[in-house]
Amino acid sequence: MKILILGAGKTGTSVAEALAGEDNEIVVVDDNAPRLDALKERVNIRTVIGNAAHPHVLEQAGVNQADLVIAVTDRDETNMLACTIINKLYNRPKTIARIRAIDYMKNPKLFGPNGIPIDIVISPEQSVMESIRNLIELPGVLHISDFANGLVRLFSVKAAADGFLTGKKIKTLKGRLTEGKIRVVAIFRDGIAQPTNGESEIAADDEVFFFAPRREVRRLLKDLGCLEKPLKRIIIAGGGHIGKRLALALEKDHYVKIIERDPKRARKIANELGRTIVLQGDCGDETLLLEESIDKTDLFCALTDSDGENIISAALAKAHGARKAICILNHLCYDKLLPGTGIDLAVLPYVETLGGILKHVRQGDVAQVSLLRNGTAEAIEAVAHRGNGENSVVGRKVDTVQLPEGIILGALIRDNEAISIHHDTVFEEGDHVVMFTLDKKLVPKIEERFKSLNL
Repeated sequence: MKILILGAGKTGTSVAEALAGEDNEIVVVDDNAPRLDALKERVNIRTVIGNAAHPHVLEQAGVNQADLVIAVTDRDETNMLACTIINKLYNRPKTIARIRAIDYMKNPKLFGPNGIPIDIVISPEQSVMESIRNLIELPGVLHISDFANGLVRLFSVKAAADGFLTGKKIKTLKGRLTEGKIRVVAIFRDGIAQPTNGESEIAADDEVFFFAPRREVRRLLKDLGCLEKPLKRIIIAGGGHIGKRLALALEKDHYVKIIERDPKRARKIANELGRTIVLQGDCGDETLLLEESIDKTDLFCALTDSDGENIISAALAKAHGARKAICILNHLCYDKLLPGTGIDLAVLPYVETLGGILKHVRQGDVAQVSLLRNGTAEAIEAVAHRGNGENSVVGRKVDTVQLPEGIILGALIRDNEAISIHHDTVFEEGDHVVMFTLDKKLVPKIEERFKSLNL
């Protein structure tokens, strides 16, 4: 595809790096020349310097030939204006725009049929917030992704040394799994994927990925001994877009505090939040954390714009007795600093953003994409169609569909219901098939089998 990316910030850079690695023709527009130069040194792309909302800049970037425009500049207003100009002046490639401000997102008519002409609106901050909220609702889980409008979930847990999973072969878990509906799709040991079949044995500290119907997840976690005590007392470091959203989502059922450094921002969110206590101060201030009973805190969430501040404050919170700590990291390389800090989980916003974009880039009829293991693995929900000729899976039994080794069938949804998967299950038109692949180079093989007549 010919893809035009507006904005070379953290999001635009990560999207360009990922999509350029999939044989797409990428052009990136930004008004910051050093940013573009740094990106060009790492990735084989073309760049254009200028304001992403100016028509002559868009034309210089080749907007007329673009299949897709992804507007992810640092300003919502620039993203919206660029998409409006593209709609009015050009042949209108599909447009995706990042919108961060809650004030815009809470007005659905703004982006409706008669609103601002944007094909797909994404809100990475909302996605990150929902990811963290899911981890809070199911304590003990390392990752959660929803598919088929939430009917099916992909989640992972760590096998404890003395836990139920450790030492078990996958085939012996069938008594705990709903027949054919809950499946183990991946095992990672020291960051390396292990063979996944009935004979595979789970070892202590392995990360094990399951697909399961949403209604079965909590029951399964209890049965496997992986569901931890509820997280009720929560401190959020950073009152930005993500922190505020998370507080809004949690404050009804949790005891929430926010620590915000900027006095003006602290006053603003204090007026907008109902039950949340807003503290103006430094989240890395040891005295402040002790005064706020960090040792009695169930969860410390470090959500500031600074990776360094997030790592330091979360590690400090754990050192002083916080039960769990989560931090967000905008740079993957900082993930290497976490071992030894006590921090339980790191959430990568660019991974959440990229998953939301990839489902519109994939060539098949793709409904959802989730990136895992820092973007190295991928789960894809694709829709089966007869119109794909001999490559179509429709009308064929599971054991006759020769998916390449490395693509694992995880879930099958038919008529809004997760159904059991067996060797003789026959795929039907419109089935939503969720697959897991450890090698993103195999994604084209999935795309081939799930194209429809109009794709």
